[in-house]
Formats: sequence, C-alpha cells, structure tokens
Amino acid sequence: MFRGLIALCFVGAVIATPVVKRTKEEIQAFRSFLESTKTNDGSQFILRSLNTPTANAEEISGKYQGDIVLDDETIEDMIREYAMGRNAYTYPGTKWPEATVIWEYASDDEFDDIHKEAIMEGIRHIENSTCVRFRYREPEDKAYVSLTGLPNGCYAHVGYSEERGRHTMNLALNTPGVGCFRHGTIVHEFMHIIGFFHMQSTHDRDDYVRIVEENIIPGMEHNFFIYSSDLVDNLEIEYDYVSCLHYSSKAFSVNGEDTIVALKEHEGVMGQRVFITDKDWLRINRHYQCEGAWD
Repeated sequence: MFRGLIALCFVGAVIATPVVKRTKEEIQAFRSFLESTKTNDGSQFILRSLNTPTANAEEISGKYQGDIVLDDETIEDMIREYAMGRNAYTYPGTKWPEATVIWEYASDDEFDDIHKEAIMEGIRHIENSTCVRFRYREPEDKAYVSLTGLPNGCYAHVGYSEERGRHTMNLALNTPGVGCFRHGTIVHEFMHIIGFFHMQSTHDRDDYVRIVEENIIPGMEHNFFIYSSDLVDNLEIEYDYVSCLHYSSKAFSVNGEDTIVALKEHEGVMGQRVFITDKDWLRINRHYQCEGAWD
C-alpha cells in the first residue's frame, strides 16, 4: 500500500512537472535580453537616437518592449513562462488605490522649471480627462513614483504594487516637445504607471496588424509578444492604431522597413505622440471605473 502510494505520487509529480519546450541556448538568450534591460547606460540611448532619429524615444530606451521596467521577480517568472513555450508576460497592471497616483521628483534639482511645467501639463491633461488624480508624496507614503531625469531614455513600471514601494518613471532631459519630453510620450509613460501595456501587445492584435518578423532586429522579437486575454482587458474598446501607447510602424526595424503593418484602414499615423486619443482616455476611465465611463 505505502509503496503503491509512493509510486502514485511519483507519477503525479512527473505529470505535474512542466515540460521545457525551449532549448538551453534560447532560454539563456532570453535571460540575457531581460537582464540587459536593467542597465542604465545613457550613451546607448544617445547612440540609438542618432542612428534612428525618427523613432519614438520610448521605443529605443533599452527596456523591455522599449520602455517597460521589470522587477527581478517578474524577470524570473517571464523566463519560466518562456521556457515552457508560452509568450513572456509581466504582472497585470494593478490600479492605484483611490485612483490616486502618488509621486515625487527624485531630487529637488532633477528638472528645471521648463521641464517641470511639461510634466505638470501631462498630469493636468490626465486629471482633466479622467477621474485619476495625482498627489505629491508625503513622508508616510511607502508606495510612490520616483520621477527621474537620467539620460538613458523614457521608461516606467506598469501599474501599482504595494510591495514594490518605489516605482520608477524616467524622462531623459530634452527640449519640451522633443524626445522624452513630447507631450504624448510623457502621457505614454504615465499610462504605464497607471496600469497599461502597449496597444499592439493586446491579445487580439493579429486581427488588426501583421508583425513582419524578417524586418525586426535579431534578438528584439520578444518586444512583439502578445499578452493573453486574462492579462489584458480591452474594456470593450476597439483597437486603436493611433493610440499614444501604440508602437510606430518601424519599431525595432533592422532595415528601415515596416515591422508593423495595419490590416485595416485607419485615420492618423500609427505610433504618433502628438495627441492623446479619445480611446486612450476612455480606456483609463473604464479601467478605473470612472463615473459615466460605461454609459
């Protein structure tokens, strides 16, 4: 009886053990890619900016999918998922309590007045268009956004995490209206903080765009992974080609050709950062259950 129970447990353990579907080389390459997103080498961002002057600054900031900051535990989970043959993922973006983002400048001299005004313009635009509010950090606040101006790009964590404590958002200094200080890019990074992933990562994106893999920089294919429907909720809002969260058509291109091709006609420029769309605002309002968002 006891021996039979041991045998049964062994069989159960074998059945329950996930089957690795990637090679060691593939897994190690993916680990190296994710680990590389933790570096803060500003010279690489400047070099990429010079080599691809028309690219969105957040797409070339060297983080996951260009501008998403990953925690160490998230990286380990992503590697495990990848090894099992599933698309990598990050944790769902969690809402900020009471729809209020708590933030601060990392230091008093992090930005000058002209940059602070550009940041505040982004905050005011979000507050005037949604029910999300921003509050400057008080000493007792343990979970908050630390806004920095390091020269290595524009990037942010996705969503709220009490355990994380200090959340990262960086905007490399530039003339307002240029690079990380375009209005659409500032709001783009705040939308990550609020809890949103990139538009072209949504679970049904293949109904709307085609990813041209042969045009993607080798090793950057991971940036085009799709998130499953249990991770991303489209909130009954149609796909938005011109969302301020959508990649540009040549994102991560190795040859200057399109990496993303629209499958349906649409107005406006894919990947634009000039304005925030009505669907962007509606997505925030529905995510935070703002009054009237579902009318």
